[in-house]
Amino acid sequence: MADDLVLAARIGIDWADDHHDFCLQEAGSSRVETGRIPQEPRALAEWVAGLRQRFGGRPVGICLETSRGPLIAALIEQDFIVLFPVNPRTLKRFREAFAPSGSKDDPIDAGLLLELLDKHEDRLHRWMPDDAETRAIARLVEARRKAVDLRTRLTNQLGAELKGYFPQALSWAGELDTQLATDFLQRWPTLQDVQRQKAQTIRKFYYGHNSRRAELIEQRIEEIRTAIPLTTDPAIIETSVLVVQMLARQIEALRPSITRYDKEIARRFGSHPDAHLFESLPGSGPAMAPRLLSAFGTRRERFKAASEVQEYSGIAPVTRRSGKQCQTTWRWSAPRFVRQSFHEFARLSIQYSAWARAYYELQMERGKSRHAAIRALAFKWIRIIYRCWQERTAYDEARYIQGLWARRSPLVHRLGLPAAA
Repeated sequence: MADDLVLAARIGIDWADDHHDFCLQEAGSSRVETGRIPQEPRALAEWVAGLRQRFGGRPVGICLETSRGPLIAALIEQDFIVLFPVNPRTLKRFREAFAPSGSKDDPIDAGLLLELLDKHEDRLHRWMPDDAETRAIARLVEARRKAVDLRTRLTNQLGAELKGYFPQALSWAGELDTQLATDFLQRWPTLQDVQRQKAQTIRKFYYGHNSRRAELIEQRIEEIRTAIPLTTDPAIIETSVLVVQMLARQIEALRPSITRYDKEIARRFGSHPDAHLFESLPGSGPAMAPRLLSAFGTRRERFKAASEVQEYSGIAPVTRRSGKQCQTTWRWSAPRFVRQSFHEFARLSIQYSAWARAYYELQMERGKSRHAAIRALAFKWIRIIYRCWQERTAYDEARYIQGLWARRSPLVHRLGLPAAA
């Protein structure tokens, strides 16, 4: 959309699970129309078709509280609708400015969203959706991360439960998210169960799960033979077995889903036109490169400068000044997954990039905490990636280090380079 876009009408919508309240104001009119749309595909389609016919396909601005959900899915493909998503915290504070009592009502919120769009359109950001393939990658990488986080929570619960009655299994079963561990615990959930087995049965089990270090297997067999139970209380053991086997089955069920996510992400990312940009980054790998791609997207006009990416992602801190006081704080209002992606990539790059490692060590020497040093590195990486993204040029470590040398960066001597003349 052009910057001089003229809206034929402005609409504020407060959406809920079963209905959407809206307030509509035509351009050049002070009259505000109100209404309610049921959360049904047919009702939404009819309402959108009515807007298209009424305004002859001219642009209609819609201000709403979120950038995702069933309402967005119904509106995103409409070429005449311009979306202005508003952070829920922004609406909350705008509401509190006029209702200090804390009262809230959906129709009132729709009116406030309309007022935000009418009075402050120049300060709101139009939502510029990426193409369908990039949006699919973004949804897949976030869904995969949630599945991995769920697996981590389940394995932590499983480990805590085993420590209470069968701690030896933590050693004999290995990593709790593996096929070996879940099969071991479903087959032998107690010390008594595994001690009943013949040595050959245990050897066969480990060999069948590609654990074939003879010395380690014999050590485990000897430990199983001489192990003493932590507790013999049946009230603890019998109930813990139910919990352990439930958790093991849940972890086992997640494994093929995560594998399927990996394959689908790799397939879509491999054919994406910007894939080479993010694959060239040191430490990106098959999991992180698609996440960085989804963070930047493909709409180059979305971010006019690297600083906008730094602020949007939450990597850039917030500075508050009042009188003689100046305070730098964490930026709370930011997409958590995007911030995690940049932070985790910066941490991984320390192992693969010489200048990134030197920069991280320099920040640590200056007294920053580990996470603060990684955020500072992520801040620097965003500027580099933004330049590559805008120019559609793959990252070149040697070229960047040459630039550090030309600028007489303090990192030069840490990299063992001769000082610039």
